[in-house]
Amino acid sequence: MEEIKIFAPATVANLSCGFDVLGCCLDTIGDQMILRKNNLNKLRILRITGQDLPLESENNVATVAIDAMLKTLGSTQGFDIEIDKNIKAGSGIGSSAASSAGAVFAANMLLGEPFNSKELIVFAMEGERLASGNAHADNVAPALMGGFSLVKSYHPLEVLSLPSPPEIRFVILHPLIELKTKDSRAVIKQQVQLKDAIGQWGNLAAFVSGLYTEDYELIGRSLEDKIIEPMRSVLIPYFEELKNIALENGALGFGISGSGPSVFAMCKGDTATANVKKAMQLFYQDKGIEFDLHHSAINRTGIRILE
Repeated sequence: MEEIKIFAPATVANLSCGFDVLGCCLDTIGDQMILRKNNLNKLRILRITGQDLPLESENNVATVAIDAMLKTLGSTQGFDIEIDKNIKAGSGIGSSAASSAGAVFAANMLLGEPFNSKELIVFAMEGERLASGNAHADNVAPALMGGFSLVKSYHPLEVLSLPSPPEIRFVILHPLIELKTKDSRAVIKQQVQLKDAIGQWGNLAAFVSGLYTEDYELIGRSLEDKIIEPMRSVLIPYFEELKNIALENGALGFGISGSGPSVFAMCKGDTATANVKKAMQLFYQDKGIEFDLHHSAINRTGIRILE
């Protein structure tokens, strides 16, 4: 192949109980990217629509991620890239991850698939390093692998695929304020109380158990964050009120998506999803806050090729 067009999905990271280690892939929200080979031995971004992002190869996460892959291969192959950004930068649903993961997925396909999906994660992480100062995998892993992902270890990198219970749905509300990942990380304390850490370990283990057993009630009870959420939630307008509204209208759980400002309500089935979405929409409309609102099932396959 000389050219490929792909859909690079949005993702939800952390999921309350799994800061920097847990994420999942969404199905209806994402970017489109076109990559084609060039004979210039250069990585060029020809256009970006939807968002004001840098075209310079050294400043864009897509080309930085591809460059990391090419260096490992010892290749000088050039690529031209076009990106239609439907995921807003700084939204908290994996905008930089979609570009990074999408870019290495597409380049890998055009190079004859020298790497598998798990091997591509380490290259996509370099795009995340540029975006946030931290090479985390909890967005790029589910984007590349689909479903739920657990980062068991960063040194060495080990990522596990987790089951995706069929009735899980997400409502994503994005207040139209920009909250940079670097700024959101700056509010996090570097030390935690042992009792809080113990609670978080229990919630993460119970969440994984709930995915395997399709115990939706257990999954919901496990979406609890005593460490990060109290520090970040103050940056999101009416966070506690939104959380209460979502839970009162049938959500399994509620939390901050990635570094925010997007929030997620995890639901079971379409009826609960519709009820929660409507209630959250009416509340924010009443407050006069501009927002985007999405709902999605779990994307079990991750990045996909478009015709």
